Amino acid sequence: MPVQNWINTIIEDIKTIKEKDVAAKSTIEVILLYQGFHVLLAHRIAHKLLKWGIPFIPRLISQIARFLTGIEIHPGATIGKRFFIDHGMGVVIGETTVIGDDVLIYQGVTLGGIGHSTGKRHPTLGNFVTVGAGAKILGNITIGNNSRIGASSVVIKDVPENCTVVGIPGRIVKERKCIQGQLQHNKIPDPISNEIKHLKQEIKELKQKLKN
Repeated sequence: MPVQNWINTIIEDIKTIKEKDVAAKSTIEVILLYQGFHVLLAHRIAHKLLKWGIPFIPRLISQIARFLTGIEIHPGATIGKRFFIDHGMGVVIGETTVIGDDVLIYQGVTLGGIGHSTGKRHPTLGNFVTVGAGAKILGNITIGNNSRIGASSVVIKDVPENCTVVGIPGRIVKERKCIQGQLQHNKIPDPISNEIKHLKQEIKELKQKLKN
């Protein structure tokens, strides 16, 4: 990546934070105070050094960034443009993870591997994917473009495009049109709550029949 392109990518990262986080009041605030930006900047440097074949230094950079921010990104991970980690504490992104453009993840998210296999062993996230707080996406699976992963979900299978996934294990509860934007946690479908409501309705109808 030419130097100018790399600088443009960093500028885009800053603009993305300002657009997606209403608490970000200025560019200087983002540069100085946002750990998501700090760790992403460190990762982009470490990733480039790793691609150049420089040993040890990339991992050292990632470990220093982890110590300072509480966010762990392996230098081998591939991250697209306008990536935003909101809050970020406890985020872990594994070595062979591939993240597309315009992806948003919240605190406590793990993009991890399963077992001790070699090769591609971490997830691939498409463009405009949103991952809620505490979610775990594990193994060499693909999350399709524009899909949303609900908070605290555990996903171990591929997710098609334009879907919403919740639960443990994660299951698709909604397919949607292509709507790009932030995850609205209060509008994620709750299949357990829906089932409870269904059971309550059945009990109410049975009571009415017995009464009659």
